[in-house]
Amino acid sequence: MPSVWSVRCPQRVPATFWLLEAPDSLAAQSRREPDGTGLGVFDAHGSPQVWKQPLAAHADKEFAREAKECESTTFLAHIRYASTGGLEPANTHPFLQHGRLFAHNGVLGDLPRLEDRLGEYRDLVHGDTDSERFFALVTKETEAHHGDVSAGIAAAARWAAANLPVYAINLVLTTPDELWALRYPDTHDLYVLQRCAGGPHGDRHLEHASAAGRIRARSGGLARHRATVVASERMDEDPGWQNLRPGELLHVGADLTATRRIVLDRPPRRPLTLDDLGAHAAASQQGQ
Repeated sequence: MPSVWSVRCPQRVPATFWLLEAPDSLAAQSRREPDGTGLGVFDAHGSPQVWKQPLAAHADKEFAREAKECESTTFLAHIRYASTGGLEPANTHPFLQHGRLFAHNGVLGDLPRLEDRLGEYRDLVHGDTDSERFFALVTKETEAHHGDVSAGIAAAARWAAANLPVYAINLVLTTPDELWALRYPDTHDLYVLQRCAGGPHGDRHLEHASAAGRIRARSGGLARHRATVVASERMDEDPGWQNLRPGELLHVGADLTATRRIVLDRPPRRPLTLDDLGAHAAASQQGQ
């Protein structure tokens, strides 16, 4: 299953990321090797910067294991297990559209119907994935709702739930100042942590690592600043982690004010199971 990790902090803080651990980590021992890694941040002027790499060769894996040092108010890291699309940079998360970054964990079917829905927004899609196409739908609906990203995500997800075969739509979308996350339906977990400065002990830097050793993040600045973190699994022993409810949309504003509301209150009209997916897509959605 893909791993996603994102953080929002009111101040710019430095952070260091490892998107794959050392060769002898649990990631290397897992049932399946990842297909891509990506990291997105925003510079001091609010412009997005993205490092991403499909993992098609040993040299690519070495690139993913190197420490990435950056500074931002918002970070978005993703480990890809491909369900649709080959090992290409264009298919690797996070995706960038209209100054926003997006990562997704899930599977959507009937991509021709989704493309028909996009209309001219199909031009935003450069790869083969369902994820990037759904992001384009979010972008379309956001513009139709006068730039309201929460409304755009809700409208796109409701349309997909009513019109497409859906296994899962777990997503994180970020701008320089805001963060959104949606969990739908209950197929995969998506956790949020509203972390006080210094964590539960009050004096600790942030040190997060996924259980399989795929994403590790460290920030000394978060010993002094509070932050909101969203992740596909609990990344440390902080008791504050909460799983979003199925259909729940989280929005974190510039001042870290968080709002959570249910935007989808029923299952997909055409739910998919692992048995409905092809072998490759099913493997991408199972625990590693």
